[in-house]
Amino acid sequence: MIEKIFFNSSLPRSGSTLLQNIIAQNQKFYVTPTSGVLELVFGARANYTGSPEFKAQDAEEMRLAFKSFCKDGVFGFYNSLTDRPYVMDKSRGWGYYRDFLDFFYPNPKIICMIRDPRSIFSSMEKNFRKNPDKANMTSDVDMTNITTEQRIDTWVSSQPVGLAFDRLSQVIKEKKSKHILFIKYEELTKNPTKEIQKVYNYLEIDNCEHDFDNVRQTTKEDDEVYGVFGDHKIQNKVTSKNPDYRDILGVNTSNWIKQNYSWFYETFNY
Repeated sequence: MIEKIFFNSSLPRSGSTLLQNIIAQNQKFYVTPTSGVLELVFGARANYTGSPEFKAQDAEEMRLAFKSFCKDGVFGFYNSLTDRPYVMDKSRGWGYYRDFLDFFYPNPKIICMIRDPRSIFSSMEKNFRKNPDKANMTSDVDMTNITTEQRIDTWVSSQPVGLAFDRLSQVIKEKKSKHILFIKYEELTKNPTKEIQKVYNYLEIDNCEHDFDNVRQTTKEDDEVYGVFGDHKIQNKVTSKNPDYRDILGVNTSNWIKQNYSWFYETFNY
């Protein structure tokens, strides 16, 4: 029977899958790949808001009933999948939609993995280059996404990267960030014991022993669904690597990213 549900709402290419599989070593946890549960309650909210059947009834009664519907629906979903007491649901939207989550699941615990934006864009570019047979975002006719800089412009203004950064910026403006635990990818890979202890302290549950040299991947996703930029495979050993964004993106482009996301670097002391 599920006791608590926690939420992993991280930036893309920032180690959210790694975090899930580290937590999965704790036998009290059921961890998810990229979850569709947020979309389920979103769909319910759209119908609740727009359907005349609900509008025609007592507003407060319907509000309370919908609140119970969402919470019981999420718990019911996971109770059918596991008998473990804790769930870590991974979806990028939970942080931005914290107010809606708080409506039916008060005071939710949300973790957000973050990473130097230059490394995020470098990771996207490397995936593009590694898949010449699949990466079809360039167009010689329209002269779009020919260069690294053009591709970054595209990622800045589209999903998943641009949307994730825009959402995070708004989360900070609305001060929702004070309710979220931010874990730096760079720190997790450098000192995993310390960073995972932060997670347990924030979740207010007992820690357990973790083997950071042998992280078995338990989350399964068909990356063909997400394309070449949705790589959800992890390395079994947690290791720290020197950033390579200057080699991949170039110095000028790296400097442009830092300037464009100055709010991020100032907020998180990168």
